[in-house]
Amino acid sequence: MITCPIAASTPYDVRIGAGLLNRAGELFAEALPARRVVVVTDSHVAPLYLEELLYSLGEAGIACDSYTIPAGESSKNWRQLGDLLESLARSGLSRSDALIALGGGVVGDLTGLAASLYQRGIPYVQIPTTLLAAVDSSVGGKTAVDLDAGKNQAGTFWQPTLVLCDTDTLRSLPASVWADGAAESLKYGAIASRELFDDIAAGGLQASPDEHIASCVSMKGRFVAEDEKDTGARQYLNLGHTFGHAIEAESRFTLRHGQAVAIGMAIAARAAHLAYPDSDCIREMDAALDALGLPRTAPYPVGRLLPWLTADKKRRGGRITLVLPRQIGRCELLSLPVPEAKDLFARALSL
Repeated sequence: MITCPIAASTPYDVRIGAGLLNRAGELFAEALPARRVVVVTDSHVAPLYLEELLYSLGEAGIACDSYTIPAGESSKNWRQLGDLLESLARSGLSRSDALIALGGGVVGDLTGLAASLYQRGIPYVQIPTTLLAAVDSSVGGKTAVDLDAGKNQAGTFWQPTLVLCDTDTLRSLPASVWADGAAESLKYGAIASRELFDDIAAGGLQASPDEHIASCVSMKGRFVAEDEKDTGARQYLNLGHTFGHAIEAESRFTLRHGQAVAIGMAIAARAAHLAYPDSDCIREMDAALDALGLPRTAPYPVGRLLPWLTADKKRRGGRITLVLPRQIGRCELLSLPVPEAKDLFARALSL
């Protein structure tokens, strides 16, 4: 088992390794005093892992209930959040109890937001079951639901008390869902480590998932420790996301998040080439995305994508900060007025 400490305002550990679901009760009891939990999961994950988790928690003397949401991004909304909160209240959950998010990014985001709101805040634990959630969304404390105006438009910063990543759960992932996580993993290499970027592009994630997940989590932990509320250095982690969220939103979330981020990184490489004469990592980015079976071209015309930039939550007043790869392993933050950001986006799409 690999342990990655996260030095956030509320410090916690990310535990990574095989067989951790069987030890979840023991590890939970070490980290939290709560003796009652509600496990939130989804309709895909529940048949696979819920019984095993509940058994482990029960063996540790922890009373358990569960709440299952329909799988998919469409569940990350106000109605589902309200239903979950009402269920917690009906069950009599108290501030001395806790939530557990068992699933991918949707379950983690929804559960984290519910934990931050219920009775003004209760602890929660993340147990990611997708590669994307393991390397990214389960760590760092961002919680959210989507609005009609765009993805993750309503949320809080609420750090988990513990993250348990059982890499055995990743074996059940379809190739397409694995590729989503590979896109987020590749992002870390593009931001700060050419070695990691090249290794992931060459298939290193599948060869040694524990070590690669730990590398990504440790890198994210350093950004979170420096800039927990995403106003400075943590913005580097948004590489591919400003453009990708526009594509994801236009698809009405039928395009998976990892696919959208992959396309967003390809566009960002092209935008960097336009913004910085010495930047030319388009071929390297395209080759890596191709090697991982990820898309790199936007499936929508530019006119349908540009309006989503205005709704991007990273906009500050009339400006948007874009993350552009100057070279693989080194990115720049470029703050532009919204019209100039739209123009750069449009020109990058044409390359």
